Amino acid sequence: MDLRTYLRVLRKRWRIVVTTTIVMVVLASAYTLASTKSYQSTVQFFVSTSDSSDSAQLAQGSTFSQARVTSYTQLVTAPVVLNPVIEQLKLPTTAADLGAKVSATVPPNTVLINVAVTNTSAYQAQRIAAAIAQQFPKTVEGIERVSAKSASPVKVTTTKSPIIDRSPVSPRPVRNVLLGVVLGLLLGIGLAVLRQLLDNRVRTKEDVEELADNLTVIGTIPFDSDAAKHPLLLASDTHSTRSESFRSLRTNLRFVDAAHHHRIIVMTSALAGEGKTTTTANLALTLAENGLSVCLIEGDLRRPRLLDYLGLEGAVGLTDVLIEQASLADVLQPYGKHRLSVLGAGQLPPNPSELLGSPAMGETLLRLSEQFDYVLIDAPPLLPVTDAAVLSTQASGCVLVVGSGLVTRDQLGAALGSLQAVNGTVLGVALNRVPRANRVAGYYDYYTYRPNPGGTRTASHAKSEHASSRK
Repeated sequence: MDLRTYLRVLRKRWRIVVTTTIVMVVLASAYTLASTKSYQSTVQFFVSTSDSSDSAQLAQGSTFSQARVTSYTQLVTAPVVLNPVIEQLKLPTTAADLGAKVSATVPPNTVLINVAVTNTSAYQAQRIAAAIAQQFPKTVEGIERVSAKSASPVKVTTTKSPIIDRSPVSPRPVRNVLLGVVLGLLLGIGLAVLRQLLDNRVRTKEDVEELADNLTVIGTIPFDSDAAKHPLLLASDTHSTRSESFRSLRTNLRFVDAAHHHRIIVMTSALAGEGKTTTTANLALTLAENGLSVCLIEGDLRRPRLLDYLGLEGAVGLTDVLIEQASLADVLQPYGKHRLSVLGAGQLPPNPSELLGSPAMGETLLRLSEQFDYVLIDAPPLLPVTDAAVLSTQASGCVLVVGSGLVTRDQLGAALGSLQAVNGTVLGVALNRVPRANRVAGYYDYYTYRPNPGGTRTASHAKSEHASSRK
């Protein structure tokens, strides 16, 4: 994945990143509020040698002291120091537990020892640090003394006395929240990328075009939960966003390979339920609305639905023409006020694939292409049956209807492969059932002009609708 791919993933799945960041910030804030406040008091010691009468001895003493301070940091938390502190302050704890609250560090190349005492009480932290400040020099002196009569060669001096600091060292709200933001962003980006890698469904224009270099999305049709009740939206609402999307599909289809006028077009999909039939019917209506003569063929000889949507009679149709039981003039049914004719499936045959690939079918399509500007065939889906692939050999090209979120990349790739196997020409993809978030901003809001009762033209702002086409 390159940088552009990551940016596209973040733009597509930004909600995951934002949600994860908010959750991490909330958790960090909750942890901060639930945590017990801790206070700290510090004391500093300076380690030196007691004999430094000349420069040579001073240098040797400095080297000796630096070698000693590392060991003294371990001595600060040892029972030999902490047990007297516990007895002096009468603390209800052990040397091991108290040692966990005491830390000692040595700044590089120095003979200084910084001791920090942490406690839930600022006052108690200062008391313990003060007791250590008294006890530690005594302990070092006793350990370093060779005999009871000799003096200790090491001297520990307190250079910084402990004070009561009422500013808690833990928790730190600002640091915790910032850490939550950083962790949330990293985790959110990781989840977004993981979701993208695991999501194999085709949802966007980019998902379609990644399958093949020459694959083009020629139309995007928005999702509409009401499409099942009103499949022919052009007839019920000619000014909606979805109606405009079909007009855009019509325009793009007419300019696909403009040097060759593709009169006979197979409309198919990879699977059932992607909105192939309603897309085909509405596309035919838009072509006819533009003044073109269109023949709409119900080419699904297994589960025909087209005539049900159009409300037409289907007793006789294509199969009767192919077996020479009826003529085209007898079975073509006009629809609407434009030059749109519909050819139903007729009686369902036992051998649909053979019938659709027969010379009679080729001759029928040729006669229709001479009579109409466009011949649209509503074919079955590609993966369950081979009918659409067979029809593609008889047609000028195919338009593949892809339901956003309904088909996987593998399924769409297999559907394209079945068309390539018979040298079918794919004119483009109509991406159907596209959610609002995946559509270009220009599709959401646009201005239409409708005549008002007074006869003048007024501008009305048509808001985006969630639209869908279902078969």
